[in-house]
Amino acid sequence: MNQAEKKTFVANDYKEAVVERARLSQYLDGYECFGWQAEREPENAGGDMVRLALKRNRHILNKVELTRLERQFEACMDVIQALRASIHGRATMAALMVALLGTAFMAGATFAVTAAPPIVWLCVVLAVPGFTGWGGAYFVYRRVAKLRAQRVEPLIENKRDEIEEVCKKGLALMHG
Repeated sequence: MNQAEKKTFVANDYKEAVVERARLSQYLDGYECFGWQAEREPENAGGDMVRLALKRNRHILNKVELTRLERQFEACMDVIQALRASIHGRATMAALMVALLGTAFMAGATFAVTAAPPIVWLCVVLAVPGFTGWGGAYFVYRRVAKLRAQRVEPLIENKRDEIEEVCKKGLALMHG
């Protein structure tokens, strides 16, 4: 074996990241911009999450700046995930509040009919908003989710633009 055929040792940094399966490609593309390479195929980490095993050259140029940009990328991805979760979280809370209010009216209707003597007219008056609250929770959920999605989408787009800029800066440092 001559000098040209000898392998040189490359010291690597290693990293594991648990990410959403739906965002796997975006994470892989982003991490590549900061010098990381997938070491093996992503593994199931439970639910809709996967575990990435990444490595990069330990003596990469501009490592400090790349690490800072990588953290900014990860923070943007976390914000996007939180914004997406807020759509269903707020809608669920609104629907639960309406359903709970309906339950309170139904409780009042139940107490009215079981009183001695029964107050049927009050039972009917309280049962109408009770059933409306129970049935309307679904429609409240859909409406709040739609409104929240419309409000959140521009924020998500802004974060995607920020991610694009961060990744461009990372690639420029890698190749510059």
